[in-house]
Amino acid sequence: MNVNQAPLKTDENQPGGVLQPPPESGRISPSSDFLRRVQAETGLNLSACYACKKCSNGCPVTFAMDLYPHQVVRYVQLGLAERLRDSRTIWVCASCQTCLTRCPNDVDLPRLMDYLKENVTRDKKPVPEERTRLFHTLFLRDVSRRGRVFEGSLMTRYLIRSGGLFGPEAIKNARLGLAMLKRGRLKLLPAGTRDRAWLKALFP
Repeated sequence: MNVNQAPLKTDENQPGGVLQPPPESGRISPSSDFLRRVQAETGLNLSACYACKKCSNGCPVTFAMDLYPHQVVRYVQLGLAERLRDSRTIWVCASCQTCLTRCPNDVDLPRLMDYLKENVTRDKKPVPEERTRLFHTLFLRDVSRRGRVFEGSLMTRYLIRSGGLFGPEAIKNARLGLAMLKRGRLKLLPAGTRDRAWLKALFP
């Protein structure tokens, strides 16, 4: 079994219009250690997944993924943590919950994706989607401070860190922000939450 096989994608320049999967990259030695650790830290029962592929068939963003959602679970089951670390899929996932809704065994894939994101973020190693990781980090940092997201501050910090504040789309972003402000979709001042106990528990 080639567990490193990428999804087949169409290409009009290839015979038959289909890209062939990459060759076998070497044998693997499956280990359940990573699976046990993930299940213990998330409370998920990933062993319940039997690869029916309903999650992958219903996912709206598989066109941008290098691994299908059901393959991510399979990689965890096999203990292929390093290969997941280099995957684009965990950052592409939109957490739309479609996979969870379709899963016959209620395997919470969005929660697994969030767990994998946090593990990679803590390691501070390069990832295929650096801008997405930056937004992910800034978003959670904003929530940890106030319990809510302040879009004005979040987007300003993101654009500065990603180089978009003074880039070619700066005027477009400014116009969009002004339009949102006029429609009451963007606040001038941040709002917080009075109950901070849950924040301390969520972000120790």
